[in-house]
Amino acid sequence: EGNWILIRQVFITRLREQRYPTREELDKAAPKHPVMFSTGPDGMLNSLGLQVSGIDKDFKVTGNGLIEKDPTTGEPTGMLRSCTRYAKTGNNKSPSTGKRATSEEKLARLAALFHDYNSVGLTSVCDRDCSSGAIAEYQALREKNNLTVRMMISHGVDAQAKLEAVQEAIKKVAAHPLRKEDSRLRIIGIKCYLDGGMLTGSAYMREPWGVSKIYSITDPRYRGVLFIEPERLLPIVRATVESGLQFTAHSVGDGAVTNLVDAYEEVNKSTPIRDTRPCITHCNFMTAEAIDRMAKLGVNADIQPAWLYLDSRTLHAQFGEDRTRYFQPLHTLFEKKVIAGGGSDHMQKIGSLRSVNPYNPFLAMWTTITRQARWYEGKMHPEEALTREQAIRFYTMNNAYILFLDKEVGSLEVGKQADLIVLDRDLLTCPVDAIQETQVLKTWLAGKLVHDADKK
Repeated sequence: EGNWILIRQVFITRLREQRYPTREELDKAAPKHPVMFSTGPDGMLNSLGLQVSGIDKDFKVTGNGLIEKDPTTGEPTGMLRSCTRYAKTGNNKSPSTGKRATSEEKLARLAALFHDYNSVGLTSVCDRDCSSGAIAEYQALREKNNLTVRMMISHGVDAQAKLEAVQEAIKKVAAHPLRKEDSRLRIIGIKCYLDGGMLTGSAYMREPWGVSKIYSITDPRYRGVLFIEPERLLPIVRATVESGLQFTAHSVGDGAVTNLVDAYEEVNKSTPIRDTRPCITHCNFMTAEAIDRMAKLGVNADIQPAWLYLDSRTLHAQFGEDRTRYFQPLHTLFEKKVIAGGGSDHMQKIGSLRSVNPYNPFLAMWTTITRQARWYEGKMHPEEALTREQAIRFYTMNNAYILFLDKEVGSLEVGKQADLIVLDRDLLTCPVDAIQETQVLKTWLAGKLVHDADKK
């Protein structure tokens, strides 16, 4: 009794009930324990969790985030938006019995993950929020000759630090030894977080989300959470471009996407940005106007179809047909010649279908071609579907371009490295629903066999 019960990384968009538990439900389930049901930086606390954390109707948030309050009483509802940092979960009466992995165990697990990537045909990936510690692990794997993917790195930068410190951190990344051209392990850019998430109800939108039982939203004016204001975003983007680095930011809502395009457009007036291959990570909700400007400026997009597959049901229920018109608008991006690449936003667990956000590219390709989703009737704006050829390009040549690897890989040509896979079916001619069941028989990285299904 009295110890915290913590539930992490359970996205409400993927629950049959499509909602957060209420504070009262958590109270009933565990009246003698503080409880936090979190999906990352957003979460629901029960009454004891609020009490232990000192969060009451007079509590003030410093910095980004929002604590939802009952519009009648002013009391916190338990919903913390990008504020789970205030939950005092370290106050447990007994110490954690959890074991920490050794450095060797971490490297072995990382190598196992990359071999599993190889088993579904992946030879190049990008760590889009890399730390110095992770870089050291990748270097250690490479020294052991056990780095079986090309690892391109966007170094994470804390945009909430003092602006001068952020700019200095960017310059430091630009001077890192791994900045030199290397098709196996290289730092290509900078990553920040511009807004919250659509899975949690905190993506920054151009229009209000609307009062919602799904996301426990009580304020009809609420538009989401913006982490970097435009006047602060601009000098961060400028410092990145001037350092010759690719800038990208987690930008989920159409408001965040618009703000980042605005910044790119302004920087481009004095320093051309196209050669740095500026990017927008996720860009799930977009506008036709933003896409036109991205095409003009040479701004790329890295997009995760797993969210279309897993979350369309809830997103359509929340936003309706009109507001989801430009949700992952892949056909329009291809039509306008915006370079868009397919990814996974893989978070946790090894296994291309069991992981939090599946990283199986064939499920993703099927999703982009059919616009069909789990637990969702019909198709999510089928006018935005890709052709089979486009879906393959989405995961090969386009990604190679975004990751500065297009001279080395992405297509089978004389002079390029031999990254290739052998599949058990022809993606261009097999029944469309068979695409998602595709199995990889063999995978080569630079001509070296790194996966053989016959020897598993």
